[in-house]
Amino acid sequence: MTDSPQTDAELTDEDRWRIALAKDRRFDGRFVTGVHSTGIYCRPSCPARAPKRENVRFYATPAQAEAAGLRACKRCAPDQVSRDEAAVRAAIDEIKASEGLPRLDELAALTGYSPSHFQRLFTRATGLSPAAYARALREERARASLSEGRRVTDAIYDAGYESPSRFYEAMEGKMGMAPSAWRAGGRGATIHWAVVDTTLGSMLVAATDRGVCRLSFNEGPNELARRFPHAELVEGGEAFEQLLAEVVATVEAPGDAPAGFSHIPLDVKGTAFQEACWKALRAIPPGETRTYAEIAAAAGNPKAVRAAGSANARNNVAVLIPCHRVIRTGGDLGGYAYGLAIKRELLKREGVE
Repeated sequence: MTDSPQTDAELTDEDRWRIALAKDRRFDGRFVTGVHSTGIYCRPSCPARAPKRENVRFYATPAQAEAAGLRACKRCAPDQVSRDEAAVRAAIDEIKASEGLPRLDELAALTGYSPSHFQRLFTRATGLSPAAYARALREERARASLSEGRRVTDAIYDAGYESPSRFYEAMEGKMGMAPSAWRAGGRGATIHWAVVDTTLGSMLVAATDRGVCRLSFNEGPNELARRFPHAELVEGGEAFEQLLAEVVATVEAPGDAPAGFSHIPLDVKGTAFQEACWKALRAIPPGETRTYAEIAAAAGNPKAVRAAGSANARNNVAVLIPCHRVIRTGGDLGGYAYGLAIKRELLKREGVE
């Protein structure tokens, strides 16, 4: 553990466990500790006696913990907002409502803090400075508009960019297919592909130069061509073969792969909510499952359980975005695009019986 708080992306569950044991107030508001033996969730700094590690699961927000059936601790009140948390939320609301990029002094004045103190407070809470957060939000707006089929130029200006050149400059190295290709069947993209035999059956793997854009079972080049009718489809390829071998090894032994399969690059596009759901799926450790309600909460909308199910169904990259780890609230496996036999076998290989 470092002296200064880590960003949320850097924290592992073991980091969170050590933080909870240390009762570190710096991490209040960044996650909550769910104790499933008591049905209660707490702030990291809660003064109550530490629970057993095997009874603990960590959640990004109180809403996510409540979606899992937990209730707020009355002692540390993790569902109540502190002045610091309220200041960060007010600044985020202002950033979202602004057409441009608000200045730091303007946000600080809004919250009643000095600029330097507010900068530290905001960065500690979100992992990003206010300026970086505003830029990321603008990029997300552009991505969401493009995914919804908007004209590229309209999406760029509506997201708050002064010109298309500013958008492309900001997104350099962050996009897979070009924005126009998101809604044009892969127009302008080159996709390498292969169909391989695995112990789960025939598997199609396809990738752009940015990452895997399709992984499915019992499909072939005809189905790929229907999904990307305007892309250049190339079978095999030297660079692709290395990625393919890594994908196959991960699918054959998903329980041995790093949490979320984040070591394998992806090139997928969806609505903002779909991408939030896919991100939540990639955060599920091997050997664990989540319900559709928990995924909806993790994606920022606890009431959108049906939409979370739809996001699962629209997942173009099986296993690597592990929608097989999502089950119904009562414990039933639910559905799976490639059949329950494959879903059941994947979970079995991860140690879920």
